[in-house]
Amino acid sequence: MARCLLLLLISNIFMTFAWYGHLKNLAGRPLWFVIMISWGIAFFEYCFQVPGNRVGAEHFSLPQLKILQEVITLLVFCLFASYYMGIKLTWNFLWAGLCLVGAVFFIFRDGISS
Repeated sequence: MARCLLLLLISNIFMTFAWYGHLKNLAGRPLWFVIMISWGIAFFEYCFQVPGNRVGAEHFSLPQLKILQEVITLLVFCLFASYYMGIKLTWNFLWAGLCLVGAVFFIFRDGISS
């Protein structure tokens, strides 16, 4: 289970940079160039995401796996937005996180199942 979470965390870091990293450093570059760079980064995302989901499917149901991914996404995005992009985190980030905590509660309240 920890291996699944670690793989999904690493994949999400790559995904976040593939989706948003170019906004900081490549804004002046041609779109085709930025797309190619993002595809290259996304390759590494998939190298961690696919095995992470395979390992996770041994422990979690598909809906549980999806909710875990969303929680990881928000955590990674908050750190990325704050430290890499210099965005000030507001209360709305907290409220969004609490909504995801509610989603985790509801999706896991029947226990972990495959």
